[in-house]
Amino acid sequence: MSSLAPEQIVASQKAGFDTLYGLAAKTFEGFEKLVGLNVQAVHTSLAESQELVGKALSVRDPQEFLALQTGQSQASVERVQAYWRDVYAVVNETRSAFASAAEAQLKKSQDDAQSYVENLAKNAPAGSEAVVTAWKSAFGAATESANTAYEAAKKAAKQVVEAAETNANASAEAASKGATQVVAAGKAASAKK
Repeated sequence: MSSLAPEQIVASQKAGFDTLYGLAAKTFEGFEKLVGLNVQAVHTSLAESQELVGKALSVRDPQEFLALQTGQSQASVERVQAYWRDVYAVVNETRSAFASAAEAQLKKSQDDAQSYVENLAKNAPAGSEAVVTAWKSAFGAATESANTAYEAAKKAAKQVVEAAETNANASAEAASKGATQVVAAGKAASAKK
């Protein structure tokens, strides 16, 4: 015979579906933000391309064209950096929602299991104290093991995110320096002529 009442089972299933639909909504929200970000990036890119073509057609000498091109390179690097920062923010926000849901679900599962073991212990027949003690010990070890595994996974995920962020920042910095060097070379070439 189960120690869970039908009301508890229904409540548990409802909570599970609420969590599932909440995560689905959060995923869709993140997707929607990424689509909006991409639409905005394409719109901005088209407008800037049109402006650049107009300026390029009005250029009178090669130095002026080189200066225009190098200035555009620096602006492009900055736009790309801003875009990826925004993408990272959306992805990180969605990941955080999933991590919070996973942590809450783990805690609830542990609480439910603890309650179940305590209910078994309370309703155990006389003379089964050794079995109950073994169950409690096994449950305690399993809980500790699950907590340790969860913390290790959480720490590993955090390290991966930090490494990705560090690499993205280093790449952006390198690209920015490269664009700055191109602008400086363009200005130096213009000054010589």
